[in-house]
Amino acid sequence: MTFAELNLSAPILKAVADCGYAVPTPIQAQAIPEALAGRDLIGSAGTGTGKTAAFVIPALERLQPPTRGRKGAPRVLILAPTRELAGQVLEAARTYGRYVKLRTAVLLGGMPYRSQFQALAQPLDLIVATPGRLIDHMERGSVDLSGLEVLVLDEADRMLDLGFKDDMEKIVAASPVQRQTMLFTATMNQTMAQLANKWLREPVRIDVPSTAKQGASIEQRLHVADNLQHKQRLLAHLATDPALQQAIIFSATKRDADTLARELSSQGHRAAALHGDMNQGARNRTLQDLRRGRIKLLVATDVAARGIDISGISHVINFDLPKFAEDYVHRIGRTGRAGATGIAISFVSGSDLGALKRIQHYIGRTLPRHEIPGLEPTRPLAADAGRDKRRSGPPRNRPARSAGRPEVKGGAGKGRRPQQAATSRIR
Repeated sequence: MTFAELNLSAPILKAVADCGYAVPTPIQAQAIPEALAGRDLIGSAGTGTGKTAAFVIPALERLQPPTRGRKGAPRVLILAPTRELAGQVLEAARTYGRYVKLRTAVLLGGMPYRSQFQALAQPLDLIVATPGRLIDHMERGSVDLSGLEVLVLDEADRMLDLGFKDDMEKIVAASPVQRQTMLFTATMNQTMAQLANKWLREPVRIDVPSTAKQGASIEQRLHVADNLQHKQRLLAHLATDPALQQAIIFSATKRDADTLARELSSQGHRAAALHGDMNQGARNRTLQDLRRGRIKLLVATDVAARGIDISGISHVINFDLPKFAEDYVHRIGRTGRAGATGIAISFVSGSDLGALKRIQHYIGRTLPRHEIPGLEPTRPLAADAGRDKRRSGPPRNRPARSAGRPEVKGGAGKGRRPQQAATSRIR
């Protein structure tokens, strides 16, 4: 199937062709026809699957032909959990809608109200928003959802994780009953299933494994570390690898992100941190510098890095393992995008065995173990973790090294087995 076979309008088809896309991804091929038919749908698709276009393109088709509505009253509303992801969605809407008359607004927390009020003072086609700021505007009376035709909940599972359930309930309640609702989630737990049954009408269910679960374009590696200092030495070595073009390094906390970024900068690397304590202007500048190649090493926390879509990311390095197994998939999905290959490296110590097992159970495979000559660990992991042991270079004698207390951070989080691609109707 090609995009030309999806019966898209000429302006949108032209915009898609301008992007160099001819064949839709599996989630796009399954979701777009159902959405164009006006059906509610649940898309269980992870990062790297092309899900943004899967809901943006049919939403734009719904806006054709354009109609002039009331000020602050959108026809399409797209909710996203983070400011970065919302920005990515708005960019996609403007890209695919470049040849149509599209009036948009983006409502993000941490951004000035003035420009948002100015945008809402005009008739609108589409709003992209984070839940908290949208609720704020609804309470101020600057947003009216009574004429909403399409509601998209992007990364709904993440919105629940971030505590937006009540806000989501209020937004859905303020929307017309006869709207079209599209819900996208990387995971479908019991809570999410209950909300989907409440918010959607006979939805079509589309399950597509993420690129990371399919393992098609990302090489995953495990490096055993004795302690924090060992991890720092491993990172310093990897940062000088000629194959590393740009990397996102994930840390457990905001403070650790700042510390690591400073250390890497002091070593002569173009490094910067990205986390929630930074104001939106600083975060935007950092991402822009990353896109322009001014930053080679970005040290980020999970929430801040959500939704980053930059094709030049060759490596993802988990300096600290994620708290939830699902976040591992989202993290490594920052590389290997748009058909490129990528490398995902995780540092693990004995205290992380539980988290490692959950991750391996969730992705359905054992992470192959690699060692860097001269930086081999002195503390073995349990026999059932990381058995596939490989060297990143010629063998050398293992040097003696003082043992320190492992300081790699881990956490709880129950993983799930990856699902096969399937389409079905929920009754």
